[in-house]
Amino acid sequence: MPVAPGGPEDGAGARRSGSYWSDIFRRLRRNPGAWTGAIVVALFVLVAIFAPWLAPYPELASPAREHLTPTYLPGIGEIPGYPLGIDRFGGDVLSKLIWGARASLVIGIVSTLFGLVGGMLLGAIAGAFGKWVDTVIMRFVDILLSVPNLLLAVSIAAILGPTPLAVMIAIGVAQVPIFARLLRSSMLQQREADYVLAARTLGLGRGRVTMSHLLPNSVGPVIVQATLTLATAVIDAAALSFLGLGGGRPETAEWGRMLTYAQNELAIAPQLAFLPGLCIMITAFGFTLFGEALREAMDPRSRKR
Repeated sequence: MPVAPGGPEDGAGARRSGSYWSDIFRRLRRNPGAWTGAIVVALFVLVAIFAPWLAPYPELASPAREHLTPTYLPGIGEIPGYPLGIDRFGGDVLSKLIWGARASLVIGIVSTLFGLVGGMLLGAIAGAFGKWVDTVIMRFVDILLSVPNLLLAVSIAAILGPTPLAVMIAIGVAQVPIFARLLRSSMLQQREADYVLAARTLGLGRGRVTMSHLLPNSVGPVIVQATLTLATAVIDAAALSFLGLGGGRPETAEWGRMLTYAQNELAIAPQLAFLPGLCIMITAFGFTLFGEALREAMDPRSRKR
């Protein structure tokens, strides 16, 4: 880990820190999984950001109602102007997949940030104070960990009501114990490091030692976990929307909601379920690949040899 700033060897610490991050980037450049994951994530983010310009039709538009029949839905390439077909509401499937990327990105990032901030707050307090404070916080975290993540998220979303905000809060709360335990463990390892003992010897208070030394040198594993958790957040968001907990109108462009309304059309239009499912799988795969590559690059003990 990089040497904490403010010590007697600031120049050497800066050089070591630069070497540390340079080594991480070098390992990432040599890892094909990192490149693959980064490309998938970059495409997903770009599609989400530029959805208003990439999508042929607005999010809630139903431009193909005249092509609907009770027993037939035009599929891929069957109607000019609708390359991936239409859904039961007369919407363009391609447009809804593009808009769905934006919905998944927003829910994934906001929920992960919520879990990250909450988890880091609990983990930092437990790691800094220790003793009975650590015991109380970790027992609370253990209670949350005893409930499966998706079940906890479903329970919270059901209590808060079917809205996108409820989905974000539910997924974020389910992630809090993961980040809290990880940061607390990392801080406990750093507490006995030489630079922390030196800072205490110089008379620095607990708050100064925590914020200037312990916390900056303990967040690396948490950042890696946040990258991996984004994949889980995308899947959980789709699962909650599939269960009807995402709220909104039936024709809202969201991958999980598209899967919900595709169930009744599997016999005549299986692509309505296959395409959003494929988008969810590829996006989660990209975040997982990049997160695993970043974890291996930042932890020499776990990287492949």
